Amino acid sequence: MGCIHERPEWPTFQWDIAKLAEPLATIRHKQGLLLGRMSALGFSIRAEAGLETLTLDVVKSGAIEGESLDAAQVRSSLARRLGIDIGGLAPVSRNVEGVVEMMLDATQRYVEPLTAERLFGWHAALFPTGYGASRRITVGAWRKPEAGPMHVVSGYIGHEKVHFEAPAADRLDTEMNRFLEWFNAPLQLDPVVKAAIAHLWFVTVHPFEDGNGRIARAIADCALARADDCPQRFYSMSGQIERERKDYYTILEHTQKGGLDITPWLKWFLDCLGRAIEGADETLAAVFRKARVWRHANQYPLNKRQKVIINRLLDGFEGKLTSGKYAKLAKCSPDTALRDIRELMEYGILRQGKSGGRSTSYEMIHFLE
Repeated sequence: MGCIHERPEWPTFQWDIAKLAEPLATIRHKQGLLLGRMSALGFSIRAEAGLETLTLDVVKSGAIEGESLDAAQVRSSLARRLGIDIGGLAPVSRNVEGVVEMMLDATQRYVEPLTAERLFGWHAALFPTGYGASRRITVGAWRKPEAGPMHVVSGYIGHEKVHFEAPAADRLDTEMNRFLEWFNAPLQLDPVVKAAIAHLWFVTVHPFEDGNGRIARAIADCALARADDCPQRFYSMSGQIERERKDYYTILEHTQKGGLDITPWLKWFLDCLGRAIEGADETLAAVFRKARVWRHANQYPLNKRQKVIINRLLDGFEGKLTSGKYAKLAKCSPDTALRDIRELMEYGILRQGKSGGRSTSYEMIHFLE
């Protein structure tokens, strides 16, 4: 069987709205409840929740393609651009800055038209050096015929799986003009359904030499921001797709090799989105914990080093905190680290772990409301 884009009726997608009505109503209800809860919270907690969600979105969207991004760098870049104080910024690499730039443009400017120039800007931001996974690529433009057939693959380098062949390069101007015209047209269907179709349509056309999956998910996030009518993200679709990565590629491949009835894809997307919204509770729990810790900590005259360490512990510090690790992270002498730690213990923020002697470690005290 050929690819979906080779069918004469392409891209006239069809779906059974009766099969989608119930999951769609459930999704819209969950979205409403979540946004209602968030609107009742203070600005700083909403900003922190949005920061956590966007960090997860950026990191996990890369992970789906086998790209590992440093979460601390992503968070620092986002915090700086959003004007959120996180008590110490990490140095950020060019490729992280690029991914963050794309994601913020997609979600903060969700009401603006999506254009070829805007997509070219996202693509150039993703590939600042002009290199894709392993070779030089055409950046900030649709792929060229001389690049040869575009085989859509998933998986890590050396373990790729070929899913299907994308439309030939000489079709891309027509294909993308049609897609962008549809995306920017006044809404005639539910915006969540539009997000699902946009994701599938873009990734099927596969107009760039590299980065199509990440850009497809950014387009879906843009459409979901329109659905929420809110630039802040409180649930991560990319985070949920990464958890369900195998099913994601299976349904995508099945749809791209099938007919124009995309009901199964839309149903999967809606169900996945529902699980993403339910997963927001986990993010919010972490945000509330941070708020409780800082409400207690801000009573005391903390220095910059101590604030940096508290943030590192709150962001999921791996292993145990020792005075040696503190000195390294805070860029200070062992004596200064020990003095800082003793102060944090006096303030009731840290306590000594169970092991003593040379392996003395410290942990954060849990604060309950």
